Amino acid sequence: MSDQNIKPMTSWVQVPKNSDFTIYNLPFGVFETKRISARAGIAIGDKIVDLSVLHDEGFFSDITQLPNDIFQRNTLNDFIGLGKSVTKKVRERVQDLLLEDNENLREHQCRGKAMVGRKEAIMLLPVKIGDYTDFYSSKEHATNVGAMFRDPDNALLPNWKHLPVGYHGRASSIIPSGIPISRPKGQFKDGDMEAPAFGPSRRLDFELELAFITGKQTKMGESVSTDEAEDFIFGFVLFNDWSARDIQSWEYVPLGPFLGKNFASSISPWIVTLEALEFVRIEGPKQEPSVLPYLQCQKNHAFDINLEVYIKPENKEATKVCSSNYKYMYWNIAQQLAHHTINGCNINVGDMYASGTISGPTADSYGSMLELAWKGTKPIQLNDGDERTFIEDGDTVIMKGYSEHNGVRVGFGEVSSKVLPAS
Repeated sequence: MSDQNIKPMTSWVQVPKNSDFTIYNLPFGVFETKRISARAGIAIGDKIVDLSVLHDEGFFSDITQLPNDIFQRNTLNDFIGLGKSVTKKVRERVQDLLLEDNENLREHQCRGKAMVGRKEAIMLLPVKIGDYTDFYSSKEHATNVGAMFRDPDNALLPNWKHLPVGYHGRASSIIPSGIPISRPKGQFKDGDMEAPAFGPSRRLDFELELAFITGKQTKMGESVSTDEAEDFIFGFVLFNDWSARDIQSWEYVPLGPFLGKNFASSISPWIVTLEALEFVRIEGPKQEPSVLPYLQCQKNHAFDINLEVYIKPENKEATKVCSSNYKYMYWNIAQQLAHHTINGCNINVGDMYASGTISGPTADSYGSMLELAWKGTKPIQLNDGDERTFIEDGDTVIMKGYSEHNGVRVGFGEVSSKVLPAS
């Protein structure tokens, strides 16, 4: 972990203590209110900076690559697609305008229009997601699942330490935080059943993940190297990959996840940029055996990000059931993108790539109910005395993520979604 390039900064905006949205963060999102249409914003404290107002008032006049209406669109795709040379300038300009000793925005007549309360805002999906890939990159998670369903002595399949395993998921059912989901229905067959049955899933689960979003496109036949990968990655969101374990276990042989996964995935609405997380870049886990040359990295691509999961039953308090960290990931973002494109698969702006369940080495750091309750055999105790083996109707699952080092905090807010009965 490095303190390089961290200079002390204070904003004239009042930022609550332990806020995820400090002046060091400044994540991008898309919001609307009862008064204004969908547009791009940057979060700080309890406020949103309306980027379209700043643009109209000339604060970005020297950034000539910005079209007039670039911040008035209902996704960030076109803005992100302008490239990091532009997006970094915009973020740094806003950061400068928010500094305590900068009066340009603080005293400007547009300030009242440019600063929107986050409580007033409805957060939308930040990008139009054309394609979504889900990886399986946590060694601890893959080991736990392999031990449960296969052979505890040979939990990892032979390919697992040689390549980042992944599959292509459904982009249309990715939703922003706050949108409830309905319990999915499908086929399932327990070991003691002679034939499959149909009905609502009885083993609904969350998966604690982070997802990165690409900001550049490639042509078919092109590949992205590990050295180039971060130039293509704009930032991260929290990602809850909902899973119906009973549907999944019956259907996934031989081709993998389908109805057990594609009914919903929930994301946090603010994209935290790679630049904001530079101060918690660390060395990742040692990879043995050595990976093939196209997966080798010249720099660290791991990040120290604390992750938490809470379950909140209806009309009751929330219970923290998991404390994990993104630093445990065996395969990093550069390796994931390099492997994804090594066969010439083309990528686009706004594509989303989820990490796979992020589990740590201890029982309280497992990133799914499948592991926390060990396939239903070790129920989790909630604060009100209730127990859970999987997620029940009326439960709200809340995920949080943040990095903190030497008094500097950068966080994701949360992704939250309530489970409704099957429709």
